[in-house]
Amino acid sequence: MGQRRPRLAKPTLDKDLEKFSSVEEAGRQAARGLAAPGAALLFIILVAIFAASYVTGRPGAVVVIAASGLAAYMAMNIGANDVTNNIGAAVGARAMTMTFGLGLAAVFEIAGAVIAGRGVANTIANGIMQDGVISSPDMVIWAMMAALLAAAVLINVATWLGAPISTTHSIVGGVMGAGIAAAGLSAVNWTTIAGITVSWVISPVLGAVIAAAFLFVIKETIIYREDKIASAKKWVPVLIGLMTGAFAGFLALVGLGQLVDISAPVATLITLATGFVAWRLLIPVIAKQAEGLENRNQSLRKLFRIPLVFSAALMSFAHGANDVSNAIGPLAAIVSAAQRGMTGSVHVPLWELIIGGLGISLGLLLYGPKLVKLVGAEITKLNPMRAYCVSLSTALTVIVASWGGLPVSSTHVAVGAVFGVGFFREWYTRHSKRRYEYMRVRAGKEPDTAELFERNDDELKRRYLVRRSHFLSIIAAWMITLPAAAALAALIATIMFALFV
Repeated sequence: MGQRRPRLAKPTLDKDLEKFSSVEEAGRQAARGLAAPGAALLFIILVAIFAASYVTGRPGAVVVIAASGLAAYMAMNIGANDVTNNIGAAVGARAMTMTFGLGLAAVFEIAGAVIAGRGVANTIANGIMQDGVISSPDMVIWAMMAALLAAAVLINVATWLGAPISTTHSIVGGVMGAGIAAAGLSAVNWTTIAGITVSWVISPVLGAVIAAAFLFVIKETIIYREDKIASAKKWVPVLIGLMTGAFAGFLALVGLGQLVDISAPVATLITLATGFVAWRLLIPVIAKQAEGLENRNQSLRKLFRIPLVFSAALMSFAHGANDVSNAIGPLAAIVSAAQRGMTGSVHVPLWELIIGGLGISLGLLLYGPKLVKLVGAEITKLNPMRAYCVSLSTALTVIVASWGGLPVSSTHVAVGAVFGVGFFREWYTRHSKRRYEYMRVRAGKEPDTAELFERNDDELKRRYLVRRSHFLSIIAAWMITLPAAAALAALIATIMFALFV
């Protein structure tokens, strides 16, 4: 019986299949990375087709279609960078999931842009440059094109770097730089620019102070009390009523104020009346929610979750109404100059608002999670109580600024409020006598933990509760936003004037 011949072929099928599986997985990962840019590009193409259906056969149709694509690109960048202010705190506090928050913001951003976004576009189109300085329609067209492109690129880079900046300051800087390139320094309305510069300092500081003040009230009246639930039943309706009134005033000025003329006294009356009614109605509701809750902080968080969901929806509506102008204002000016040769007041048709609202929502869904995580979780730790302070501070600051006629950035206010909450927690941990006595008494009731409390208290007082690296990088990004946008827009405008005018 002869020997069995050795098998010369190697059984490599399994190894080859493993290699194919690895290659396929790598391909899927690469495809995921390209999905968002692909969706963004497809949206820009669809917007161009959508705009063409309205302007084909009219003067300047090609220019308007190109400008619509740029406006869509700008709107997506606004959504990616700016809408984090509306849901970041609530998501960071785990009052809602990231998916739910993104979907909620997307719906209300579109609603705000389409329903109430028309009024503020004229400010961006005409409020930055002096009237009549640039009388040539061609110069207006290419100046606004340069402003849109410069602002969108700057916001795109900031989002990629993880820096929440003001999209309003970006487009204002873009229009300013393009105006200077078109007609020199005299083209700029420096009074408006001065007001925006003042807001750089005032709005984040004011947001931080208001947020810290409300967190102080919550800690003193609820958190560090012996009977937390009894205190919560008394004070939570007051706090939520205050939030309801603040958002009613916020929407009256920033949202509905774009549909009808609402004066500051009327907005104040709306704020007070809505807040009072909400407070009275919420007393039995909060009392029922508090039934059976344990006397601990975890129970308190449940009472603040639903208000945070409503605040995210309302802030998204108001943001869509207000900040859609950052993308649509220049587009409206371009359409007016291209079709009617007008360089003055502009009219904003519905199709432009639809482009802005959809663009903001798509940008949020595709690229928003990165900055939502930064604002909501990476600057300082948020829970529903702290997130409530951030949301309420944002609304109140915008109301106060609107009453005073001061242009503010919701980004600056919201991020300033997050920092304010974090820095206040550091201060309160080190200096609050009420907290120290509460913790000492609590530890004294549990002999096994009393010694541990004394040993750890000094360590807690030395802890930093705010990431300093984020604080410095965000402040630096804020400082350079307007001048960087202006310089980039001036460069692009100079090139466009040389090529097309």
